[in-house]
Amino acid sequence: MLVKINGEDLDLPNGSTIREAIDFSNVPYDDGSIICLIKGKKEFEKNINKYKLKTPKGSIIIEMDDSKEAEKLVEVWKKQYKDFEDSSIRWTSSNEVAVGPIITDLEPSMDENKYKEGDVILSLSGFSNESTHIILAKEDHSAVYGVPNYNKGVFARIVGGKRTLRLLDSNDNVISIEPLIERSSITDSASISDLNTILEEGNQLFTYVSLKPNDNSPESCEHLFSLIESGNISVDYESNSFVGFYSLQGLGKPSEDITMRKRGTVTIRNAGKGIGKVFVYREDRVKSPHHTNVASVEKGMELLDIANYKDKITIRSNPERIMTLSMTQKEAEDYLKSIGVTHERVGVLDDDALIVEQEPKFSIEIIKEGKVKTKGINKDDLALIEIYDGEDEAPRSSWYFKKITGLVEKPIGILKVHFAFPGMKISIFEGDAKEAKGLVPENVPSACIEAGRIGITNMSKKNVGLIGVRFESNDEFGPTAEPFNATNIVGKITTDLKPLENLKEGEYLYIKRIN
Repeated sequence: MLVKINGEDLDLPNGSTIREAIDFSNVPYDDGSIICLIKGKKEFEKNINKYKLKTPKGSIIIEMDDSKEAEKLVEVWKKQYKDFEDSSIRWTSSNEVAVGPIITDLEPSMDENKYKEGDVILSLSGFSNESTHIILAKEDHSAVYGVPNYNKGVFARIVGGKRTLRLLDSNDNVISIEPLIERSSITDSASISDLNTILEEGNQLFTYVSLKPNDNSPESCEHLFSLIESGNISVDYESNSFVGFYSLQGLGKPSEDITMRKRGTVTIRNAGKGIGKVFVYREDRVKSPHHTNVASVEKGMELLDIANYKDKITIRSNPERIMTLSMTQKEAEDYLKSIGVTHERVGVLDDDALIVEQEPKFSIEIIKEGKVKTKGINKDDLALIEIYDGEDEAPRSSWYFKKITGLVEKPIGILKVHFAFPGMKISIFEGDAKEAKGLVPENVPSACIEAGRIGITNMSKKNVGLIGVRFESNDEFGPTAEPFNATNIVGKITTDLKPLENLKEGEYLYIKRIN
């Protein structure tokens, strides 16, 4: 039997399940994600309500008449609209534009009817079904079009492109006609997670969403790459207009490419309340200075249409993120060669040196330039850390820590030494007082603080946001040299602390999370 999976034809044995189709085709799918199953093309297209007629002068959008009287005409249109492709503009007047002809099984009448500007009519010119035309009304008028006895022949209304309509003449033609897929076309389809569901001939299956990043928003794209790094996302909010993903809320990015938010556009909130939230639009919306366009949906919009709150969706980007941090220099060399990117090593050049920085930083810029520098360090100079971000630990402080160090978006974070005290067995790293504003006491110590614990000064002291580590245990002061009640314990370093003691002011400590 023939089915479609993510838009591609797939021939399967009768009785095959969704799981067997996924395994056979090797398409992207993460267990537990939703799947969209559409019974067949006819089942799908019966819900489509708008069509785009493309001409050399521009496009015209028509919307089907949903009245009972127009049902028969709409049925004929949906069955035969492709027959009007490549048709010429047969005539134009001050009242109308005619396209055709094609052959239908409609029967004509001889009635004169009144029509309104924007009406779209099936006309049987010369009272013959072998000369069926589309009439697009420019003005209110009366005419005898030999229409069938259904709704005066009116099956649709023009909802876009009226200016284009007035530009057309007999030298033009209809290049193509395409259905405009809206959320309402999809919502009756099945959202399923049972992979043992048996498929039938003509079924359409969608397993993942594919995004095309926007080249004009490189920094914001990196935010998006961070969000989808695991290969799936969970819905935090859904409405008729958009689906929202909020796990990176609070992580701001500069304003980049601002565009119309058309159906399938992916944006990031770049300012104001909800900064850092990511949205995928189900319906067209006007542009907003607070929304940066970061991508568009290439495949799988059907999944975003049917998704509900907390649903998990498999997602990929094309091209993918280029992230060499945490690789060795040799691993990066092999990887970059495989994708056609020129590689230059800096810092420690050995094959087994660990990469902690890349330049350019952003994937889109690396792709544009076709080259990247990777900075290596000795593996022993990397500090491995645990972070206490559980709900009963230090969720606010850990978010601040991950944001300041870059661990929210990257596998390797950086801390810059603010104060180093030789012989004092403590290092204090730079923070951000603005970002730390409102950092209330949480997970404060009540007894001796062990060596290697990471502490942050909370809002009870003026140096709020500073980050510190002690190299030996202390039962009086925290890792930032503040009293216990001013110290939020956010994690611990699990590797040797001796390399930290050699760090000087202005130098960097590279860190990697292990939990």
